[in-house]
Amino acid sequence: MILIDPPLWPARGRVWSHLVSDVSFDELHAFAAALGVPPRAFERDHYDVPAELYDAAVSAGANAVGCQELLARLTAAGLRRRKFARR
Repeated sequence: MILIDPPLWPARGRVWSHLVSDVSFDELHAFAAALGVPPRAFERDHYDVPAELYDAAVSAGANAVGCQELLARLTAAGLRRRKFARR
């Protein structure tokens, strides 16, 4: 299932949502491509989606969830890829 959290994350002069799948990265990549999100927007385990695409993502079938639920479901699915600190 594709999940998207609210556009709450400011960066680069815009506000962003996170788009994930709790099924597979293949499902996530296919959904993002159909939505017109470029591959460069993929970061480890999610796509950064600008606020102006939020409604289109939900209309296309993404399930709107809160940030904590998105993270919990991504982790439970075993698809969470943490950012490792450099030493």
